[in-house]
Amino acid sequence: MERTNHGFVSSPCCAEEAAPQGRLKIFFGYAAGVGKTYAMLEAAHQAKKEGIDVVVGYVEPHARPDTLALLTGLEVLPNQIIDYRGIQLREFDLDQALRRKPQLILVDELAHNNAQGCRHTKRYQDVEELLQAGINVYTTVNVQHLESLNDLVSSITGVTVNERIPDHVFDRASQVELVDIEPDELIKRLQTGKVYRERQAKQALQHFFTAENLAALREIAMRRTADQLNRTAVQGGNQKSARAGEHILICLSSAPSNAKVIRTAARMADAFHSGFTALFVQTPETKELSGENMKRLRSNLHLAEQLGAQISTVYGTDPTVQIAEYVRASGVTKIVMGRINHKQNPITGKKSLADRLIQLTDLDVYIIPDRQPLYKKPIGKLRIPEAHFSWRDAAIMLVSLLLASVVGFAFYHAGFSEANIITVYILGVLMTAVWTNGPFYGAVDSLLSVAAFNYFFTVPRFTFQANDPSYPVTFLIMLCSSIIAGSLASRVKAQARLAAQKSYYTELLLESSQKLQKGRTEWDCLRLAAEQLNRMFARPILYALNEAEQDLAFRVEPADEKGVLSGLSSQEIGVAKWVRKNNKHAGATTNTLPDSKWLFLSVRGTQGVMGIVGIPIVGYSVPDAFEKNLMIAILGECGLSQERIRLQEKRNQAALQAQRERQ
Repeated sequence: MERTNHGFVSSPCCAEEAAPQGRLKIFFGYAAGVGKTYAMLEAAHQAKKEGIDVVVGYVEPHARPDTLALLTGLEVLPNQIIDYRGIQLREFDLDQALRRKPQLILVDELAHNNAQGCRHTKRYQDVEELLQAGINVYTTVNVQHLESLNDLVSSITGVTVNERIPDHVFDRASQVELVDIEPDELIKRLQTGKVYRERQAKQALQHFFTAENLAALREIAMRRTADQLNRTAVQGGNQKSARAGEHILICLSSAPSNAKVIRTAARMADAFHSGFTALFVQTPETKELSGENMKRLRSNLHLAEQLGAQISTVYGTDPTVQIAEYVRASGVTKIVMGRINHKQNPITGKKSLADRLIQLTDLDVYIIPDRQPLYKKPIGKLRIPEAHFSWRDAAIMLVSLLLASVVGFAFYHAGFSEANIITVYILGVLMTAVWTNGPFYGAVDSLLSVAAFNYFFTVPRFTFQANDPSYPVTFLIMLCSSIIAGSLASRVKAQARLAAQKSYYTELLLESSQKLQKGRTEWDCLRLAAEQLNRMFARPILYALNEAEQDLAFRVEPADEKGVLSGLSSQEIGVAKWVRKNNKHAGATTNTLPDSKWLFLSVRGTQGVMGIVGIPIVGYSVPDAFEKNLMIAILGECGLSQERIRLQEKRNQAALQAQRERQ
């Protein structure tokens, strides 16, 4: 076994039988110092007395003599030393633990963020890999580190915790032991220096560790423990029927308050044992998101995925209508939203999103209050259209203006009224808006049309003067009409583009399903899936079949991109092998080996990994939420088709064997 600089152990490429999943026990507390690590070490000594092979993988080096004394008599794995900006950091050595493979391993501080250079960015991912390898794990975590409770704890204590774990990690625990002491006793421990050093303890007592905060956190921890026990009891019982009754929906956005909405909805979904969907409405304006807004949107999307939401994407120009249509089609029963982050227009009297949803859906709509400051919306403010100059579009605008003027002269000499001439110019603006790219040329044509009408057809003619006092009103109405007409035409074009894109993706998915049904071999299925992904992302796609006791033999689509295969480093191959072994996604854009230039995904069937697909990320655009869902759907279809072929081959072999036995 060789270690790469990612901290990855290149495991044997032979396909091994999946080991039984390890069991997870969490020592759960409401604050630092309640005795979680102490209780975990005591339990480890008891397990060792019972003959269990116990190893300490990592214990946080607290300045607590009583706790550290319990390490005596237990095997302790050396830490992994990582040099980060001249500082030596000590981290849990996952690869050494996998090689040692004890029956039980202790890994302290489940919510810890690993240093850069570790295989995973989060320690809970290390624990998940240990469990998948069949190793039982004892670990510790505090209530403030649970993702869904982060906002609630922050509102109580005024402290935002950055190290957090998804709730599904906590909920998968086979056993949760609540380590509890009275808040007054914990404060005494702090004052006597048994938790933190003197200076740090004084700061803690003034901020986080107040009697009120500790009492509230203790209550939350007890409730969360009870919820986890109830969930464990419900599993396999009436959970399916409960899920059939309620379905909660939230809408993803770039608003700062959206993270709180997601966490609140996740807690509601847990309480109701209901379905949970995060919907992203993609509009022409969302394509223009950038900077902080785009960063928040991606962060909120990742948060929703972590909390177990099913991510869905719809296209349209009116978010309210798109949400209402999705609600009717998917059986949503409750909608959770954040407060309106901008003032309503008192002139237009336009209803808020919540009011319109109540009117269109007649569902329960929950508005989550938030103390976040008002933020600048990326849309809804006055915006000067971006001018991407094009000689073609400029020529179309000038030709449209010239034609409108020629027809106007014809109408003028024919004795038609000025209203008819104005209509011709508005028609010219519409033609410009439809035939050019973007709203810029339509807006310019509106101004030029008003100027041309004034110059050619108002008295005195061939000047920009207007003797009739009603002409300024006429010009204003004409300008407004032209701008509105051009704006509507641009909006119709945007809707058409969205509809075409949605239609293309739907056609791509249906075509993929049809093609995969015709695949004769598993390699054919992988190649067809890679072809579809190549069409969708316009980049080379790697694919390999997961064959028992054989190395991954990658092929590339399109086939003429042979240089991609020769350019694959041993590190990238190591990422692909890890994906093959663990049946998870890894590489770029993920929290596992994120320094990779490729995103590797497992082609999953009902019995395990059927193949591996690699998509280059560095140098290309990152797939958005809808593209990611579509990609996973195509690979899911591929995995099912491969299983169908594999099952048919087994049936044929069984039939042939039976025929031979009869002979």
